[in-house]
Amino acid sequence: MAASSLMAHSIQAPSSVASSSRASLCSTSAPLILQKASFKGLGLRMQRKQSKQERLLVQSIAAAAATMEAPARPTDQAPSKAPGKPATQKPTVIITGASSGLGLAAAKALGQDGDWHVIMACRDFSKAARAAQAQGIPKENYTIMHLDLAAFDSVRQFVENFRNSERRLDVLVCNAAVYLPTAKEPRYTADGYELSVATNHLGHFLLTNLLLEDIQKAPEDSLKRVVIVGSITGNTNTLAGNVPPKADLGDLRGLAAGLDGRHASMINGGDFDGAKAYKDSKVCNMLTVREMHRRLHEKTGVTFSSLYPGCIAETGLFREHYSLFRTLFPPFQKYITKGYVSEDEAGKRLAQVVRDPKLDKSGTYWSWSNDSESFENQVSEEVSDGEKGRKLYDLSMKLLGLKEQA
Repeated sequence: MAASSLMAHSIQAPSSVASSSRASLCSTSAPLILQKASFKGLGLRMQRKQSKQERLLVQSIAAAAATMEAPARPTDQAPSKAPGKPATQKPTVIITGASSGLGLAAAKALGQDGDWHVIMACRDFSKAARAAQAQGIPKENYTIMHLDLAAFDSVRQFVENFRNSERRLDVLVCNAAVYLPTAKEPRYTADGYELSVATNHLGHFLLTNLLLEDIQKAPEDSLKRVVIVGSITGNTNTLAGNVPPKADLGDLRGLAAGLDGRHASMINGGDFDGAKAYKDSKVCNMLTVREMHRRLHEKTGVTFSSLYPGCIAETGLFREHYSLFRTLFPPFQKYITKGYVSEDEAGKRLAQVVRDPKLDKSGTYWSWSNDSESFENQVSEEVSDGEKGRKLYDLSMKLLGLKEQA
């Protein structure tokens, strides 16, 4: 989240520059020290002049160092203007969290053939740039834009920057996620919310509501979709969904209280559990899709869907899990459950939900069988709870200061 990690791509201070600064300090200070020793007998006035010179030198070097360490952020400027009018542009998809894992694999699947332009919306600009280059995505087929879903001001700034690009928007993919399975204490965002739910649910909820009008403005032949990545772990009608701790939003009393730790940090008002916070956020994602379908599909013509692309056992999402888990989980999924899916395959499945005309049914939770055929999957009783979906939507709107679309 630190801004410095996002700045490195635009202005880097090579080690040679830093070394030359240090060398300048040493080479300039040495004569001053020698002068001070040689003219010690000339009195206090000469020493004060030399001290002033030294101070000025140190101040100038400190100023230069500050300039190198705090360059203008790449996100302070809007991306370059899109070529041509929206009707003549390629279809455009925004994918959050596209610097690694499922998001990067989907960006690769959509960006390599040249039919789509991918906006890689990422917290770490430099990481995304390196990843896109390593995957061989043609430069003309993607744009990297800074987005920190845990900071609501960043979400709003992203939307403004995207609009300044004058690029059309056909599909929004809400993919980025924070997973803190070993966390014993909650972490809070600058806006005061528990990190997992703030990033995975509230940040995406805000982004979707702000960009909905942009999707509606896409050309008539556009697919016009919002895709939010769900998870089998949030569906308690599955074996994986019944592994403790199980997802459970309860009556949403914790969310209503603000998730700021004063009254609660979990949506159901219970004690904090990092793994459960992630699963709860995935329930929120899938409930949001169903409620947006109910409220907005006919009004806007936008298709809302969620998906579970399969078990991606080797992914950066598990980076904060125990090392033993990261070692054993992939072979367990490959050889015991047979549920293993590579990042590339999962990315192709997500890309299918983005661009396949056949996957146009709104309100659907998509899954894939072993032969890679997509199908409409069933969600858990909690995810299908319409009343809970309405309450979640209304509370989220209130917390984010949003108004219902007319």
